[in-house]
Amino acid sequence: MPSPAEFAKSTSRANGSELVRFEKVTKRYGDVTVLDELDFSVSTGKHVTLIGPSGSGKTTILRLLMTLVRPDEGTIRVDGDYLTHEERGGRLIKAGEKHVREVRKKIGMVFQQFNLFPNMRVLRNVMEAPVHVLGLPKDEAEQRARELIELVGLTEHLDKYPTQLSGGQQQRVAIARALAMRPQVLLLDEVTSALDPELVQGVLDVLRDIAHSTDITMLVVTHEMSFARDISDAVLMFDKGKIVESGPPDKIFSEPEHQRTRDFLSTVL
Repeated sequence: MPSPAEFAKSTSRANGSELVRFEKVTKRYGDVTVLDELDFSVSTGKHVTLIGPSGSGKTTILRLLMTLVRPDEGTIRVDGDYLTHEERGGRLIKAGEKHVREVRKKIGMVFQQFNLFPNMRVLRNVMEAPVHVLGLPKDEAEQRARELIELVGLTEHLDKYPTQLSGGQQQRVAIARALAMRPQVLLLDEVTSALDPELVQGVLDVLRDIAHSTDITMLVVTHEMSFARDISDAVLMFDKGKIVESGPPDKIFSEPEHQRTRDFLSTVL
């Protein structure tokens, strides 16, 4: 089996440099403010987990990074580049779609739902985007896809359609598909929430292996607190669109300072 570290080589940057930066980002839906002048950053090679109650704004952060929604105020940078803005004549303007697509190539996401192409076998699901988005030659994309399918433990299933796989297997294909784009940052949005309980551990084990064996940057939303504690460099506790507390996992889970954090953890641990 190839080393997981091979799949982070082309995405590596100097660890500790800033990769993602939110500056005064506000997002509203009608009269509801989901994110309220949010400031935070993620450094290259770090794994940052967002925790907090439903509706606290965690998933909105990932959706903003994928440009599924746009901020109402503030800016987002990825590897120094503005995501939804461009600099023209010394001022910021709304970015064109070409600019957004180029910056978004640096980001990969695994969703709650697997979102696999139902008419494509596993191998093609994983190699499709590198061919059509990155322009990778088909033979190179296929080799990359086969290695990643092996990494997630599904070599014997590469000729199957998604409907022939369990939910856990489909999610592992989705992880391989995201990694096939060689993103600089991998977003994980409650990736086990749609799985039957007995399938959760296999997916978490794959993600632990990737987290511990590669230098890929991760931004994670999860209710799996033991997983968060195991893989995170930092944990951010969200409530009502704001960060109420942040720190290393041992501190957040063992000695939280904020009462809201203590209340939340008492319901999930």
